[in-house]
Amino acid sequence: MGGSSAVFRAFIEATSKVWGDNLRWKNKIAGGFTNSGNMSGDKLNTLFDIALFAAQHGMIWVGLAEYGGWNTSAGSPEDINRLGCWLGAMSQANNDEGPDVTPGAGDLRTAEALGRRIAETTHVFLAGRQAVDFEGASA
Repeated sequence: MGGSSAVFRAFIEATSKVWGDNLRWKNKIAGGFTNSGNMSGDKLNTLFDIALFAAQHGMIWVGLAEYGGWNTSAGSPEDINRLGCWLGAMSQANNDEGPDVTPGAGDLRTAEALGRRIAETTHVFLAGRQAVDFEGASA
């Protein structure tokens, strides 16, 4: 509660050898998402954990590029980025409903938008790396 799961924290700790191996994940593209049963649920703290982990490995972080939704009288829970986060994608899932029902369509579209942006950024980054072909670039 209040941050990354114990399983994810164990994964982070287990990557010290990767980090010690000349930052093996340096210049890899990274992004993150999180879900909880509450509207806030301290999800931003979880995204901070993930982004800091990526930064420590020399990775390139990609955030969400969507306006915040559900913040006007015309808005709804189905709006994209309804929880208003740009560091990564946040979703909220009702504790008493299964994954076939929740998170809702707006949150799923938010996650899709982040995934699309990460894929596009990766494509541009790789094309640029090949075009520049600078010495010392690590894959």
